[in-house]
Amino acid sequence: MNVLHINQSDLAGGAAIAGYRLHQGLLAQGVDSRLLVGEVRTSSDRVAAIQRKYRLENQLFRFTKHLGLNYLNIVNTFDIPQHAFYKEADILNFHNLHTGYFNYLALPSLVKNKPAVCTLHDMWSFTGHCAYSYECDRWKIGCGKCPYPDTYPAIQRDNTRLEWTLKNWVYRQSNLTMVTPSQWLTEQVKQSMLNQFPIHYIPYGIDTEAYQPLECEQCRSLLGIPAGKKVLMFCAASLTDARKGGKLLLSALSSLPAALKAETVLLILGEGGEAISEAVGIPTLNLGYVSSDRLKAIAYSAADLFIFPTQADNLPLVLQESMACGTPMVSFKVGGVPDLVRPGITGYLAQPEDVEDFCNGIVQLLEDRELRDRLSQQCRTIALEEYPLKLQAERYIKLYRQVLQN
Repeated sequence: MNVLHINQSDLAGGAAIAGYRLHQGLLAQGVDSRLLVGEVRTSSDRVAAIQRKYRLENQLFRFTKHLGLNYLNIVNTFDIPQHAFYKEADILNFHNLHTGYFNYLALPSLVKNKPAVCTLHDMWSFTGHCAYSYECDRWKIGCGKCPYPDTYPAIQRDNTRLEWTLKNWVYRQSNLTMVTPSQWLTEQVKQSMLNQFPIHYIPYGIDTEAYQPLECEQCRSLLGIPAGKKVLMFCAASLTDARKGGKLLLSALSSLPAALKAETVLLILGEGGEAISEAVGIPTLNLGYVSSDRLKAIAYSAADLFIFPTQADNLPLVLQESMACGTPMVSFKVGGVPDLVRPGITGYLAQPEDVEDFCNGIVQLLEDRELRDRLSQQCRTIALEEYPLKLQAERYIKLYRQVLQN
């Protein structure tokens, strides 16, 4: 079986990492897997970049951006069938089709002669422009009158009803099978224009060998964390991303009892964390952007808690990584987060945007070592039982075969 994944990147971004992990899992099961992506970060003969026509795209962009229609200027997508990877593929697996490398109007031509699976990583595929709609549910009725034109991917003009209509038209010309990684996204898709397709729930998989509990004190010594400290960890690709809850994090940390702050170190992965230490009065170790699985596993293992104040998410990879490393989590009850952060089992789940509740969760778990130890063991057990990469790959292989037979 030859599978071709089409994605935003091989490693740049959460959806890219999720897709690349699936690619690795399939290879380990003997499947001939390849990636055709917008941005290449690795060096492999199984990964290739989609060729672009930037001059023409830029000229068209001047027109499409004023219409508020993202990505329709990207004409190179129609040339994908000429690529050797496409020609040799038995089945296609689409991933993130936004971020500016793909034109969704090309979908019908791409799937005309190739069976296809579409793995959703957010809501973009069934909305009038946004990746996350927050409390807005106008995507159920055709969008229009968008309350969040500036949310990613932003639009200059509210043509969300037209984009929704175009997507719906595209899907009616296409034969697809949907995969949803979280129970939350599964329920959203069932209420969307995509409910015309078969929908399969398959969570992300994770390499539980790369991400496993390491000796805590040794990890802290490697990172230069003083002995006897409590360690809170936070991670985001960009800490300035409002969706990831940077402001909520600042409010929660500022509200911690002074005595607890004095014995706590904040361990940060991601860009833009320098200002947090000054704002909340807690010593901070900022590792910046980290791509190494080993270094991330060391950081998770050094932490007492992983805190993640997200305002909207699918199935956050960082929570899955924390779980596999046996690090209990505190987060909000939004999106697919409850799949991973299970109250009293793997962590503490605060009410959405309730800073006081989030803060209470941190205090409760930091001050109860016995509870943390129990949650840690349960985190690792669930990761091994429900999210091993091999299990994800086997589920996809079964689905691919089913789609090919049909």
